[in-house]
Amino acid sequence: MRNKTLRWKTIALCSIMFCLPKTPLAGQESSGFIHRLGMEARPQYVFPTNPFLQGENERWKPIQTSFAAHLKYSFKFRPNTCADRIYGGAYQGIGVSLTTFGDKKQLGDPFSFYVFQGARIARFSPRVSLNYEWNFGLSAGWKPYDNYYNSYNGAVGSRMNAYINAGVYINWAFSRYFDLIVGGDFTHFSNGNTKFPNAGINTAGAKIGLVYNFNRTEEDLSKSLYQPVTTRFPRHISYDVVLFGSWRRKGVWVGEKQIASPNAYPVAGFNFAPMYNLGYKFRVGASLDGVYDGSANVYREDVIVEYGSSSSKREFLKPGIQHQLALGLSGRAEYVMPYFTIGVGMGANVLSRGDMRGFYQILALKIAVTRSSFLHIGYNLQNFQTPNYLMLGLGFRFHNKYPKVRH
Repeated sequence: MRNKTLRWKTIALCSIMFCLPKTPLAGQESSGFIHRLGMEARPQYVFPTNPFLQGENERWKPIQTSFAAHLKYSFKFRPNTCADRIYGGAYQGIGVSLTTFGDKKQLGDPFSFYVFQGARIARFSPRVSLNYEWNFGLSAGWKPYDNYYNSYNGAVGSRMNAYINAGVYINWAFSRYFDLIVGGDFTHFSNGNTKFPNAGINTAGAKIGLVYNFNRTEEDLSKSLYQPVTTRFPRHISYDVVLFGSWRRKGVWVGEKQIASPNAYPVAGFNFAPMYNLGYKFRVGASLDGVYDGSANVYREDVIVEYGSSSSKREFLKPGIQHQLALGLSGRAEYVMPYFTIGVGMGANVLSRGDMRGFYQILALKIAVTRSSFLHIGYNLQNFQTPNYLMLGLGFRFHNKYPKVRH
């Protein structure tokens, strides 16, 4: 199962990186971008969210800090263009990082591969701005929980985990070629409930870095009197259809304790979402959400191994399929940028049984493949607290009247 998990996570990230340069906006050429290479240092505080991090580990010392070094390549829309005006100086690219928690034996020193995107929140001058940035990718090189060799580690259950980061920073273009960035960020590592344990690791701290701009000109740093004319956005309703699947682990309540099932359960589903396109950067709508969760309503039963024997083994039993299907309705909102769309959703299952009843929340990233198709990477949370399942799939957009943006 470990090899299967590693293989599918690697395929997902490679697909993202393959698709990124293949979906240019109309009229894009290499001269229309500023190409950049950046380095960052990120000292972080580790939140004590589980006993292992609090000090119940082999060294009997809390794990409170981490440090990460990043190397990043990105391309950015040139200033004073239509794309720059609409998307706020958006940039996107790929990065690698190495993180240490000061405990290589129990946690390892993981390295991450990720895609990222950022843009301007506010501009104070042609050279100084407040920006945001998010990172999403995979981290490998962890030392996971092992019942014999690493039994204290209740934070990390797999050698490869998702890497999610978001932050804000001040960007100062102090010369034609160099930018200084100073800010803060938040990072989350977890395996998406694909393997136990999955307590995860959360950090927050500072980021400081230097960015080299290969082909930026002095004109790019000056205030232009020319304001490019953007095409009026045609408000319209588009329709997103997403098919997704994944696998998950499940803990089963027995009395007052939760016991981890040794099985991995399949998940498959769909979303049908009519979305009203308000402008270049925002969509809102509703979604019909159907899912089959192979772990839903799984229960445990004690079975006697041999007649007259006092020993027993734990059997995890699955109910009928009607207890593992659900249909829900959710409200959706999306933030639309070049190549990437970030979506959130909140809804409730209206047709469901047992532990599938209740509210659910969705966070999703859509990566454009063509004008009318995209990769979908999402996560479903139940009742704002219980990890549910990954949503890895492919989506299609119909009745798409989004204008082509030139720069």
